[in-house]
Amino acid sequence: MIAAAHRERPGITWAAPAVLFFLAFAILPVVAVVYLSFTEWNGLGDPRWIGTANWSALSADSELVNGITTTLTLTVVSWLVQTPLALLIGVWAAGPQRNRAVLSTLFFLPLLLSTAAIAVTFVSLLDPNFGLAASIGDGNFLGDPERALYLIALVIAWQFVPFHTLLYQSATRQIPASLYEAAQIDGATGVRQFFAITLPQLRNTIIASSVLMLVGSLTYFEMILLMTNGGPGTATRVLPLHMYAKGFVGFDMGYASALAVLLVLAGAALSIVVVRSTGYHRMASDREGA
Repeated sequence: MIAAAHRERPGITWAAPAVLFFLAFAILPVVAVVYLSFTEWNGLGDPRWIGTANWSALSADSELVNGITTTLTLTVVSWLVQTPLALLIGVWAAGPQRNRAVLSTLFFLPLLLSTAAIAVTFVSLLDPNFGLAASIGDGNFLGDPERALYLIALVIAWQFVPFHTLLYQSATRQIPASLYEAAQIDGATGVRQFFAITLPQLRNTIIASSVLMLVGSLTYFEMILLMTNGGPGTATRVLPLHMYAKGFVGFDMGYASALAVLLVLAGAALSIVVVRSTGYHRMASDREGA
């Protein structure tokens, strides 16, 4: 039986298509960007090798610090807004209440919309002249440097909370019902069951969702480009937008490549910090095939 099971185990060649796809569309572009970060290139002609000049220029870039600060602020705000909302809605959506399926379907609609469509829609809604925002105070929310970034964070949350809700919904449904039955016999309230059973059982999902959320927040670009183009001033100019401005507006692809490598390193470092600080890397799976 053991020999038969061994024969049925998929060979390493089964992974070849995925490995080739990953090499072609993930590893090779990163290698190319690392090479370009050591060159001077305007997007046309041949890149010219200039060594570490682009990397040295990072320390003299006055807008880089603002870009990093804005990106970190957006990352933290996005996590603080999206995680509680997605967790609570996901737990609710996993319950047996009536009309849950219909309401969940309506709630998940933002997942079907493109980022461009969402950005254009909210720009119209927040227009201080004819949008819904015109009836609230001065209506100039996107033109206010103190509020524009937080408003963008809310729009991003509106788009991505449904995705993370799906993670929490599916994970909640995997929690054994016997745990809740035992808690009810002991007289535990719904709130007590949430903090004593649901939340600990969702620990791995919270970590996985947080990694996706934090790393994904480093790539927010098109939403901000379409809603504020980094403004007013540089209030919403995150690091990806700064990279775009240097590369495709300033035609300095070499320096933009250095910024891109910086983003990749920041995303990798953030993932490692979250996974290691939460002890996620030490957890052994009890699932078959792990």
